[in-house]
Amino acid sequence: MRRQVLILISTTLLAGTLTAVLADNSNNVPTPNVPTKDKDKDTKPDGRGNVGKLSPARPRGNGISYHGGPIMTGSTNVYFIWYGNWAGNSASTILTDWANNIGGSPYFNINTTYYNGSGVFVTNAVRYAGSTTDNYSRGSSLSDADVQAVVSSAISSGRLPRDTFGLYFVLTSADVNESSGFCTQYCGWHTHGTIGAMDIKYSFIGNPARCPNACSAVSSGPTPNGNLGADGMASIMSHELEESVTDPDLNAWYDSTGAENGDKCAWNFGATQTAANGSKYNITLGTRQYLIQQNWVNASGGFCAQRYP
Repeated sequence: MRRQVLILISTTLLAGTLTAVLADNSNNVPTPNVPTKDKDKDTKPDGRGNVGKLSPARPRGNGISYHGGPIMTGSTNVYFIWYGNWAGNSASTILTDWANNIGGSPYFNINTTYYNGSGVFVTNAVRYAGSTTDNYSRGSSLSDADVQAVVSSAISSGRLPRDTFGLYFVLTSADVNESSGFCTQYCGWHTHGTIGAMDIKYSFIGNPARCPNACSAVSSGPTPNGNLGADGMASIMSHELEESVTDPDLNAWYDSTGAENGDKCAWNFGATQTAANGSKYNITLGTRQYLIQQNWVNASGGFCAQRYP
């Protein structure tokens, strides 16, 4: 979902309202127990259930509309900022493998059904462009401003390049909170802000191990890669990535309630299979299996799917 806040940022959060949409979930993956918030059809959310005035839409027949803003075209570069304590955690390989393989997949190809005002479509291309660490520079409880500061520091220090074609993920360890509503109002969000006089896209991704009943499809038992936090983050990151490329400045693609493509399929995993360790999964990227929410196809009337076509 999306939001606008002070300090020159606006955001969109995974399950910012965390709407549980599991009608298609034939294998009954459990829905996280997170409260929802009402939305007004004449307004758009700010990413955490709050709303603002909608921009005029260009009507479409696929359940989602284009509002004139930019999309991310060409290859999207993904950067990781590992915030907190990740020592000995297998997340570093699980999520790096996700980043190296989601581009070019039938799953990410869903985003190629979205286009800008010039008729240029999203490209099925994502490149893992690097990572850095941050050892609690802003403490263990982050505000929205802190998240932006973490990204700004990584760029200004030269640890990561300043890239207007990039999406910077702030990945937090399980002991880190985001004080504006992590675990109670959202699990992750994406936004854009002015950093170094450039429009930079970034995303906060909370660790579901902190609140598995709220932010993980699996609150107990096995997960595809044996790491509840990282496996849950892979779905949240997929949600924020697909929203970032189709609505980076929060004025491109969303529906009459303000829901972006990822929001429309939040917590809807579709058909699943059983992995060797007994966990549920629905997609294979590279050599790894993941349980990742579906995305909204902007074609044929619109629908949630795991792949396109």
